[in-house]
Amino acid sequence: MVTRQKIHEILSEYKDFRIATICSHSSLQIFRGARQEGIKTVGIVKKDKKELYESFPLAKPDEFLVVDDYADVPEDELRARNAIIIPHGTFVEYVGEKFDTLEVPIYGNRNSIVWERSRSKMFEWLHKANIKTPRVLKPEEIDGPALVKFPGAKGGRGYFIVKSYEDFKKKVGDRKCMVQEFLIGVRAYPHYFFSPFKDQDTGYKTKQGKLELLGFDRRVESSADEIARAVSAGINPPLSFTVIGNEPLVLRESLLSEYMEIGRKTSEASFELFDGMFGPFSVETIITDELKIYAFEISARIVAGTNFYPDGSPYSLYYYKEPMSTGRRIARELKNAKAKNRLQDVIY
Repeated sequence: MVTRQKIHEILSEYKDFRIATICSHSSLQIFRGARQEGIKTVGIVKKDKKELYESFPLAKPDEFLVVDDYADVPEDELRARNAIIIPHGTFVEYVGEKFDTLEVPIYGNRNSIVWERSRSKMFEWLHKANIKTPRVLKPEEIDGPALVKFPGAKGGRGYFIVKSYEDFKKKVGDRKCMVQEFLIGVRAYPHYFFSPFKDQDTGYKTKQGKLELLGFDRRVESSADEIARAVSAGINPPLSFTVIGNEPLVLRESLLSEYMEIGRKTSEASFELFDGMFGPFSVETIITDELKIYAFEISARIVAGTNFYPDGSPYSLYYYKEPMSTGRRIARELKNAKAKNRLQDVIY
């Protein structure tokens, strides 16, 4: 892991900064939000995707850095442009463990991505926060439908259901995975934003700062969301959970208090475990018909469901008088941190 001191030394040489990320996932929202806040942007893009991003005049980056492979982050070129990286799901998945050693300032605490990447650490984090979770099973404990998940930010790709230990051995073999009990309910993905700047007017107080709720979504997952049509047609396909897109969601207001507590407890536990998590994050949940909420994953960065709200959500408009996407909220936080001479507090 590159040291915090090394990153802050690089940051201290920046006269100003630009926002940079890989052209994928939530980058259009990130670039547009930066533009709204008057911040220049850099897009890391593959040659065959450049034309696509050039075609969006209000959301394209100010400059492209063309790469053959997203794993090959152009560190020297980014530092030369005073870039601060905004991590998102594609960035985390394709850069992999190289993310830990990138010698480029990254918004947030890169340790939070290390904890997201490990499913065992993620559940340790949820349990530290005292949040209800599905049971995590040893393969020999499988006594009914259970969901098999593999490491990384894969958007549900490759997940599947097993029904017994024998079924597990047949389908999984020796591959590294996590097995969770399969819960029935509505999936709800809150979009949180944590700021350590306690002097801001908005937000839900935590021990270390303020928490905002900028939206909710639910995911559209390949055959899992279309299984009824298949069955009605006499087809019995295997369930698959690859995320195809997202749908907006507004929760019944009586659930908001519990979700704010989930966000607060997740945020506060991050400070106890690895010196905190800054900026956007999500705790991925299922709500049962008894209105019990179970958390099964943490995304310690911006999630793609925020793309539904480029001009703000039914929640963000209760904080801000102007349109406020998560991408714009990131840009504003960095701008405010620079004005306070506190960029080093939210960069690692």
